Amino acid sequence: SQLPGWSARPDGSIVIATGNDDALGVYTCTPYNSYGTAGESRPTRVLLKDPPAFTVRPKEEYFQEVGRELVIPCAAYGDPPPTVTWLKVGSTGKSGAQVDGNSSLVFRPLIKEQHGTWECTATNQVASVSTTTSVHVLGTSPHAVTNVSVLPLLLAANISWEPGFDGGYFQRFSVWYTPLVKHPHRAHHDWVSLPVPVGAQHLLVENLQPDVSYQFSVLAQNKLGSGPFSQIVTSVPRGIPVTTVPPEPPAMTMHVFLSPPQALTANETGRGVLLQWEPPAQLSVALSGYALELRQDKGGWEVLDRSIPSTNTQVLVPGLIKDAFYEFRLVAFAGSYISDPSNTVNVSTAGMEVYPSRTQLPELLPQPVLAGVIGGICFLSVAVIFSTMAACIMNRRRAARIQKRRQGRTWLAGC
Repeated sequence: SQLPGWSARPDGSIVIATGNDDALGVYTCTPYNSYGTAGESRPTRVLLKDPPAFTVRPKEEYFQEVGRELVIPCAAYGDPPPTVTWLKVGSTGKSGAQVDGNSSLVFRPLIKEQHGTWECTATNQVASVSTTTSVHVLGTSPHAVTNVSVLPLLLAANISWEPGFDGGYFQRFSVWYTPLVKHPHRAHHDWVSLPVPVGAQHLLVENLQPDVSYQFSVLAQNKLGSGPFSQIVTSVPRGIPVTTVPPEPPAMTMHVFLSPPQALTANETGRGVLLQWEPPAQLSVALSGYALELRQDKGGWEVLDRSIPSTNTQVLVPGLIKDAFYEFRLVAFAGSYISDPSNTVNVSTAGMEVYPSRTQLPELLPQPVLAGVIGGICFLSVAVIFSTMAACIMNRRRAARIQKRRQGRTWLAGC
């Protein structure tokens, strides 16, 4: 008799929809037709086993400095007991990582190449299950950008990409390109590089030769150095079409207008330098925010704050160095577009106290110096009082002596 959820197929197979204790046992199959049967098949035994299940899962992501130790746990149970293995997703070579007796992934030490997604897999005779985690290696140069694409335009090309991990530091990008000619391999110095505006993930390369193949690559850099070049993409810019047929009306394209922030000013306050500005006068898309740049003593421009909300029209800059010369400017963001810099304002801290400063007297001087000043003032005040009193007493005594002398002379004259 069949149990609920059991069924027989036309080919004689039996289907057990849900495996439970009812399915345990020994089974035989007996084929037959109108002439009878040749006998039963050999017996087969049905056993129930548990698929693997994780008892300890790794976290979604881990952040650790390069050169340090990192241990990522992963454990599972099942019947029979599963085997736990680790694999870096997308990697074919040796990773340098080890697996300890508890099935944990051990990086000792952690290196830049171990950055990425790792997969923990538990396998037994019943099934295989897996889970993933992301390892972020900090304190390194940037990783290569990915998904580089080139859109050929009229005598130009638009290059876009997806940034790689920045190594834990702010990263900048530059686009490198060179024409392909039918000559031996060109030297490296024939490549031309163009800086990419801060925050952008695309760049328009103009003034290219028509119908000439160009190679493009993107390079990322941070404070520790340059990452690897991206894959090289080849593209051919379009030339100016030559035809006697009137051209088709151009398709409607969206032109993005984003003028720079206006009227940037700087005012010194007791807490630092207060920068104020007015929003861009022209913008065709919603404003995303602002980035503040500065340079000190005519050095290179650096990004001080790249996350100023679009609703702000002022920002306070504390912590400036005494006896230094600063220049500030502002740029606006709208999606992936960036405006030209605003006007530059100059701030000199020559002869000023180091920011931030406070206006209350007790905090202008260190406590020992302040106590000495107050004590000196009190001592001088007491000395002045005592000097005045002594002078008064001496004057009174002198006046009394003079009065007695005058009275003596008057008495002698009377006699």
